[in-house]
Parts: sequence; C-alpha cells; structure tokens
Amino acid sequence: MLESFGQQALINMLVHLAFFAVTFWALQALNFEKLLRANRVMQARLLYILLSIAIGSIVSNFFLDYLSWSLQLQHFFQ
Repeated sequence: MLESFGQQALINMLVHLAFFAVTFWALQALNFEKLLRANRVMQARLLYILLSIAIGSIVSNFFLDYLSWSLQLQHFFQ
C-alpha cells in the first residue's frame, strides 16, 4: 500500500519536472527583450523560471488528472 504511494509520488515529481523543463524550453522561443527594461537580467531570468513553473504546473496537473481519470475508467465498465 505505502509502496504504491511512493511510486505515485515519484511519478508525479518526475512529470512535474519534465513539464517545467519543456515549458522553459518553449518560453525561450518568445522574444521578451522588448517587454523588459534594460539591465534587468536577473529579474528576466526569474520571470522565465516563474512562468515555467506556473505554466508547467498547470499542464502537468492536467496530464496527471487525465492519466488518473483514464485509469479509473476501468471501474466504470465493471
């Protein structure tokens, strides 16, 4: 019982980290330099990180919810 909780926790953490990385990579395609002030490099990097976490969390939560729902569908047909 507890082993399955540990496995699920590990999967959730890895999925979140993977979507954070994918989101960070995707955000680099945008040209934010026009929106940012000059000489604000650290703030721009922090903004990239925070946006990556926010968008990545939303997408990974959707993915994990969808996965959970699809696994629960087997109970509907029994």
